[in-house]
Amino acid sequence: MNKSMVAGIVIGAAVATAGGVIGGLTLMSEKAPTYAEVIEVTEATETIKKPREVCEDVAVTRQAPVKDEHKILGTVAGAVIGGFLGNQVGGGSGRKVATVAGAAAGGYAGNRVQESLQAGNTYTTTERRCRTVTDSSQKLLGYDVTYRLGDAETVVRMAQRPGDRIPVENGELVLPQ
Repeated sequence: MNKSMVAGIVIGAAVATAGGVIGGLTLMSEKAPTYAEVIEVTEATETIKKPREVCEDVAVTRQAPVKDEHKILGTVAGAVIGGFLGNQVGGGSGRKVATVAGAAAGGYAGNRVQESLQAGNTYTTTERRCRTVTDSSQKLLGYDVTYRLGDAETVVRMAQRPGDRIPVENGELVLPQ
């Protein structure tokens, strides 16, 4: 074999090898995606509940304290007035019966009148009433992003809302810090 033939074979083999390497790199770089496709973005939130006290002044009506708890004054006054009126009716032993009956009816009526007056004896005062209410608010934790890389769909939580695609380097997502 002569030198030019050996040189031609060596150069041809080098050109063929270089072409194969370049073709392989081109083929590999086409298969490895440079971006992941974003399919869905959902806000991840947390509900924060914060109790607080709310107070207000309220007008309250109360019954005044009763001085004559057994309603003796009304009963006695009614009995005296009823007995006096009963004594004015009839004559003889009928007058005695009418006086006793008038005193009994008057005593009962006086008792009821005093009870009614005592129930209507009220006063109004202001009271401070407080209750606990709970305020709710939403705190944004991030975004749950469903993305497709190749044939696989995966979910990742991101601090910021992504666009339509996420950069990929060496098969891994490149997430902003």
